[in-house]
Amino acid sequence: MPAIYDNRESVVAGGLMSYGGSIPEVYRQAGIYTGKILNGAKPADLPILQATKVELVINLKTAKALGLTIPQSLPLRADEVIQ
Repeated sequence: MPAIYDNRESVVAGGLMSYGGSIPEVYRQAGIYTGKILNGAKPADLPILQATKVELVINLKTAKALGLTIPQSLPLRADEVIQ
């Protein structure tokens, strides 16, 4: 069944496409938060962070296996295309 995921790793594993934040970026931000808390910052005083990089990843191999036609403009906009 075709699906759109929120992370690149699902597409690499065979999913159709993803649009979402980068997991390594989220882990990096979590490390920064952890460091601030360990250095004495109060969690309630820390700002809420959002993903700064959003990626569109398309797996054309999966699309072909499912018999789907992806418009040519979509892979041109993608950050990564898996052949």
